[in-house]
Amino acid sequence: MKSLHKTIMLALLLLTGACGSMLDIEPHSAVSPTVVGPDDIDALRMGMYNKVQEGPTYYSYIAFDLFGGELMTSTGRPIDLINSLSNALHTFVSSQWNGYYKALLQVNNVMSIAEGLADSPLKNRVLGECRYFRAYIYLCLVTRFGDVPVLRQNTQAKVSRDPAADAWALVEEDLDAAAGYLNGLTADSYYYVSPQAVTALKARVKLYLGKKGEAKELAESLIGNSRFALDSFDKIFRGKANTEVIFAFSCLTEDGSSIKISNQFYSYNHPNKGSYNYRPAGEVMTMYADNDLRKEISITTLDNLNFINKYPSGQTGSDPVVISRLAEMYLISAEAQGLNGGLDRLNELREKRGLGKVSPANEAEFLTAVLDERRLEFLAEGFRWYDLVRTGRATQTLGTKDYQCLMPLPSRELLYNPNLKPNNPGY
Repeated sequence: MKSLHKTIMLALLLLTGACGSMLDIEPHSAVSPTVVGPDDIDALRMGMYNKVQEGPTYYSYIAFDLFGGELMTSTGRPIDLINSLSNALHTFVSSQWNGYYKALLQVNNVMSIAEGLADSPLKNRVLGECRYFRAYIYLCLVTRFGDVPVLRQNTQAKVSRDPAADAWALVEEDLDAAAGYLNGLTADSYYYVSPQAVTALKARVKLYLGKKGEAKELAESLIGNSRFALDSFDKIFRGKANTEVIFAFSCLTEDGSSIKISNQFYSYNHPNKGSYNYRPAGEVMTMYADNDLRKEISITTLDNLNFINKYPSGQTGSDPVVISRLAEMYLISAEAQGLNGGLDRLNELREKRGLGKVSPANEAEFLTAVLDERRLEFLAEGFRWYDLVRTGRATQTLGTKDYQCLMPLPSRELLYNPNLKPNNPGY
């Protein structure tokens, strides 16, 4: 992706100033949409990509690993970290809430501008990207917070929370619209939204909503697409050309990205150094078989210290963050089909990762096998907690309370906008 410093200046002008609450939206446009023309839209696009990528902070990408018991601090147990983060005053909560709504503000602004342009493939591309990003943002919000304000347009009102079902409905609506706008278009690389990226996110959403038939069909359409094939972890997570990634955020250091996830995982004695705020839980260090080809890239040990190893840059730079890749489609198809239809997909992925076939005896054992495989495959990629929540296994597996199947809204937002009250039960 071209340097964002050179291309987003106009987009930043559209978001000057700060507001007391992300949901009490001021008129941030310093440039009137009426004076924006086709020559400006690419800068707006890059600004939007940057805001969605950067706004929710690094926490957003590993939140489900932190809340899902995969990570711990230097003292205590994973449950101690979960309990610490289950706090309406914690920046873990506020950075995600505020970051996603900041990103939504940008997306809605760009969408309103693009809708006023003359019909063209460029207009369709931008509108498709906007609808994809809004769907992505609301998927992130609803899985974390449940009932959230659903904003199709920016507003200055102190809004109330809408039912989670409304947020899910908007996610589906936006992804359908994105598919229509991007139909027939291609992306320059997997760092840009493509029709296939939309399909991948739709497959995830359909699975989460229990629409298994649709989830299976969408996932299978990508598995059968000749552009994609399962690839090695070395290629996926070490910046090499690969056939597996469908969409990722670039997080380029030269573009000023602050998403330096591995800085949280490596210690100062590591060659690339880091702050070592989080380390793998003990169970994570023993869950990979020695012949699992994911093991070396996923975890490592140096000087008796254990590290998450998927993001290799440490303090020296930043690493791409994968949003969708083909392995997820295999596991979506497997879970959606169940034991009779999905076992082959599960075992195909396992064989690609160097493991033998499994033979679950019933549907319950099969779901456990799929969730175990998702855990191995997607460590530190932001899946674990919601996988446990959506399958009703969170409290038993993690030792958490029922109310911790949602995150709290930030206290500051509730103070500033009483219409958001009450907080999620238990907080």
